[in-house]
Amino acid sequence: MIMLVASCSQVNDSSKEKINQEHIVYSTIWFQNSAEAKALYYQGFNLAKLRVKEFVGIDGEKPKAVVVDIDETMVDNSLFQGKSIEKGEGYSSEFWAEWSNLAKAKALPGAVEFTKFCDSLGVRVVYISNRKVQELEKTMKNMDSLGFAFVNPENFLLKEETSGKEERRKIAMEKYDIVLLLGDNLNDFSDVFENRGDDWGVSLVEKYRNEFGKRFIVFPNPMYGDWEKNIYGNQKGLTEEAKFKFRRDAIDKY
Repeated sequence: MIMLVASCSQVNDSSKEKINQEHIVYSTIWFQNSAEAKALYYQGFNLAKLRVKEFVGIDGEKPKAVVVDIDETMVDNSLFQGKSIEKGEGYSSEFWAEWSNLAKAKALPGAVEFTKFCDSLGVRVVYISNRKVQELEKTMKNMDSLGFAFVNPENFLLKEETSGKEERRKIAMEKYDIVLLLGDNLNDFSDVFENRGDDWGVSLVEKYRNEFGKRFIVFPNPMYGDWEKNIYGNQKGLTEEAKFKFRRDAIDKY
């Protein structure tokens, strides 16, 4: 009997470990396989091309540039999410570094073509990402192999200390007239979205509604993002059991 109890305990512990990331299974499958996800990327980049065409004809003192995020905007890291599900292990710097160092992320639909389109019009692409500066070499290797334009160090502003991108956007603005921003997270567009408030940032989106599709192009990412913080009340260090309950409580029901 004692051996049976011990055996059951081991199975339960193992099962618990495997379901650690079960909540992102559906979103990862959707991101990797749905035609809708691919259509949304083509739609976003097609719209971005139209906007670049509009802005390129406007005179200005500085050369024009487009600011783009990298992960889940230009390249697809859903294989990392897949491995996270398989291992039952959440994000960590070490775990991410294993993936990043492989330099095997794929280009998202329309992304490479968009950078080449910008290049053809004399509009520079500036990559502002929260990948760490130590990842620059591998990131450039990955993106160069995929055929992205503007893959050289001066076009990358990666994370040094803070996750906020406003200071890096200001660096880009000193040199360029930023005509368009592309990303999968509201923080990719402006620092006004860094404090979303209790309504998950909905009122901020409403306030800046005219910018979306005009200067801000949003891409779909249901797998992760700053929106998750509101699920957990911006608390850190929660147990998996607590996170499970918070996720259930965050769902509206009739």
